[in-house]
Amino acid sequence: MTWIKTIKFTEAKGSLLKLYNQVKGPDDNVDNIMLAHSLRPHTMQGHMTLYKYTIHHPKNSIEKWFLECVGVYVSLLNECYYCVDHHFSGMSRLIGDQSVADEIKKELETENYKQLNARQIAALTYAKSLTKTPSKLTQESIELMRNKGWSDGEILEINQVASYFNYANRTVLGLGVNTDGDIIGLSPNNSDDVNDWNHQ
Repeated sequence: MTWIKTIKFTEAKGSLLKLYNQVKGPDDNVDNIMLAHSLRPHTMQGHMTLYKYTIHHPKNSIEKWFLECVGVYVSLLNECYYCVDHHFSGMSRLIGDQSVADEIKKELETENYKQLNARQIAALTYAKSLTKTPSKLTQESIELMRNKGWSDGEILEINQVASYFNYANRTVLGLGVNTDGDIIGLSPNNSDDVNDWNHQ
């Protein structure tokens, strides 16, 4: 599950149990990435707030499937297959066509794009630079995205989603989080309520 001790749902008390009840899925299942925070519940609260607000917020204007796509791509770049598995499943569900989702994933892996358009590729190029060589980014990097039709607010969304996934990937990779016992692809999909973290 992880390389550090975690507290099971059945053993949780107080604020930890309250958080588990907020993030749990069917049969009281809590994703291992959340269990990894169990010794410091306040960090789980911070993690979930960041996750919900960057990807599942009603004021985002970018389609959620593409925000998930950015997350899958960043996770592939970081070789964080825990996050790839979870968020590719979510992306596929949002796209609604498994064959299209599979093709997009293949394109993300090879960077040989056919399904994605030039605007989307520009966002992924930015996300790659932010992940691999952030100090090399310049104002021109933003101009390139504007030139492909992204507004500054949308650029901020892409920046925050890519940044969140770099954080999540390093949480997973640094603590040895795996998918054993997880239900792959659950997420807090109620974007209308930012305080609803329930994973269904």
